[in-house]
Amino acid sequence: MQEIDPNKPLPTITDRKIVARSRFFAVEQVDLTFSNGATREFERMAGQGRGAVMVVPFADPEHILLIREYGAGTHRYELGFPKGLIDPGEAPEEAANRELKEEIGFGSNDIRFLTQVSMAPTFFNAKMHILIARDLYSESLEGDEPEPLEVVKWPVTDINGLLAREDFTEARSIVALLMVDKLLREQC
Repeated sequence: MQEIDPNKPLPTITDRKIVARSRFFAVEQVDLTFSNGATREFERMAGQGRGAVMVVPFADPEHILLIREYGAGTHRYELGFPKGLIDPGEAPEEAANRELKEEIGFGSNDIRFLTQVSMAPTFFNAKMHILIARDLYSESLEGDEPEPLEVVKWPVTDINGLLAREDFTEARSIVALLMVDKLLREQC
């Protein structure tokens, strides 16, 4: 097995330009020169740099809350955790609390960082902060969803049942669930 070289130089960016744009996304072409002289053109989603949050809310010590919302990419309703972009000037915890209020109608008095994940680092410069929320209280904010989201209460002891569902497939939600499971096992 080869050792990882922590001092390996990053490729040099020789040119960058936006090659496509939609209402929501911009695709950037990045021209690179690697340390061995090889050159490549990569295309990636141009990131905004603020990142996003995903929140695993605990309704009580034995239950988590999920949302069921339409996913245009799969053209079906999917189960997952509340999530959204971090607004300018917001800390991840503030964004998480706002998203909870918008998507499930609860705020939290106890939001804690769990982990951070990258989303498709070959194509995306975006990071998602995964947080857990406890000590929920009722409060709603208007969100940008086109229809009310269904809130689903799930027993935290039935993680395998959730993982087996055909409508719980989003990789970020699966990672969040497994990290919560790991945390709960470590606390026992």
